Amino acid sequence: MTRFLRLIYVLIGLTLLSTSAIAETPFPTIHEPSDESKKCIHPEDEMRRNHMNYILHERDETMREGIRNEPASLANCINCHVEPNAQGEIAGIDSDEHFCNACHQYASVQIDCFQCHADRPQKYINRSKHSSSIQQQLQQTLAADTSNKGVNQ
Repeated sequence: MTRFLRLIYVLIGLTLLSTSAIAETPFPTIHEPSDESKKCIHPEDEMRRNHMNYILHERDETMREGIRNEPASLANCINCHVEPNAQGEIAGIDSDEHFCNACHQYASVQIDCFQCHADRPQKYINRSKHSSSIQQQLQQTLAADTSNKGVNQ
C-alpha cells in the first residue's frame, strides 16, 4: 500500500510541475503578414497543430502527381510570412528571426525543408545573369548526356 501511495504522490507532483512549467512558457511569436488582406488558409490554432500534415500532403501530390501551386505550398507560406525587417534585410533560415524558426525552436524540431527550398520569398531572391548561365550549363550537360547515351547503346 505504501508503494502505491508513493507512486500516486510522484505522479501528482510531476503533473503539478509540468502544468506550472507550461503555464510559464509563452508561445513563440508568429510574424503575421503586413498586408491585412492576406488571410492564412487555415485558422492559427489549426496551423500550429497540422501544418506539417499539409506540407507533407502537398509534397506527395507535387512529387507523385505533378500537382503544383496549391495554397498549402511551402512557397506560399514563405511568400506571405517572411518579410524584410526595418533595415530591409530578410532573415535566412539560420537566423532566429526567420518565420519558421520561432516555433521549431520552441518545439525542438529540426527543419530540413530548406535544404532544397528557398527560405526567402521569390520576389526577394536576386536572379542575376549568373543564374541564367547555370541554367544554360545544365541544359547543355543534359543535352550532352542524352547524346552520349545514344553512343553507348
